[in-house]
Amino acid sequence: MKIMKELRDLSKTELQSRLGEFKKELLKLNAQVASGANVSNPGGLRNLKRNIARVNTLLRMKEVPNAQ
Repeated sequence: MKIMKELRDLSKTELQSRLGEFKKELLKLNAQVASGANVSNPGGLRNLKRNIARVNTLLRMKEVPNAQ
């Protein structure tokens, strides 16, 4: 998992900013789906949700020191 290795090296503030970017992109894709427009990458929605979960997991792991 290439993305996981990249995310693990980021600091807490960088992870939070990346989470914000992912959420904005998810909002945009959800609006496209709701309006009935063709989504350019249907699998991207699923991957985006997984990336958000990954970032949330890493943020939680950095918050609780014994969770690693």
